[in-house]
This record gives sequence, C-alpha cells and structure tokens, in this order.
Amino acid sequence: MSTFMAKPAEVERKWYVIDADGVVLGRLASQVALMLRGKHKPTFTPHVDTGDYIIVVNTDKIVLTGNKLEEKIYYHHSGYPGGLKETKYRDLMAKKSCFALKKAVAGMLPKGPLGRKMLKKLKVYEGSEHPHAAQQPEVFEMK
Repeated sequence: MSTFMAKPAEVERKWYVIDADGVVLGRLASQVALMLRGKHKPTFTPHVDTGDYIIVVNTDKIVLTGNKLEEKIYYHHSGYPGGLKETKYRDLMAKKSCFALKKAVAGMLPKGPLGRKMLKKLKVYEGSEHPHAAQQPEVFEMK
C-alpha cells in the first residue's frame, strides 16, 4: 500500500470562527497554526496546503499570562542605521491586537511560499463582527 499524498485540487476547506475573548495568546496561536496547516485532518500532507480558513474575532480581549504585557517587547527594524524600534506588548495589544496574533501564528507556520499561502487564510478582527457570513463558518470552541 502506498502512502497517501494529498493533491492541491483535492483539498476540501472549511471555514471556522474562533472567539478569542479571554483566551491566552500563545494557546490560541498554536491552535490556529495547527488548523491553518491542516494537521487536524487525516489527509495532512507536509508539502501541500491542506488547512482550513480561520476567522478570529474579539482579538482585543486576548489575554497574556504573567508579566508579558509589561516585559515582552516586539522589535522591528526600519532598515536604516539606528532604526531598531521596540514596542511593549501592552501598547501593541491596545493598538494592534490583530497584528500581535498574526505575528504569533506566522512564527508557528513554515517559512517560505507555503507558509505565506497558509497565513493568507487567516482572517483576524478586533470586534465581534466579520464580513464572512456568506461562507457559513462553523464555530470552533477553544478548550
């Protein structure tokens, strides 16, 4: 018996909605990355994007444990000499909580074209409303 390898044309994708209200950032990001990658499906193939579409709402209510709000820092560089910028997660979560979740999920996905393709299936919103009702997404409960 040969090993099953999914073909990109055969992959069936579902839409899921995850409510991030009161959920820890890292636990949410790891679950979202697993579903974007398709590891929850029996048809998982490492070199094919077999994952589902994920809609995350209420990212403004995500929780960080411990002192991470005060001590964890997001760094980015402008590309110019002396252009290192730093932002505490308290400010980042207050202004761009969607970006913080996307950044956490992106770090858990494969690097390269396949990972970027997977990340495009993640839709993140700060409030409880999203414009994807036509896709009839299923509600996914975080445990």
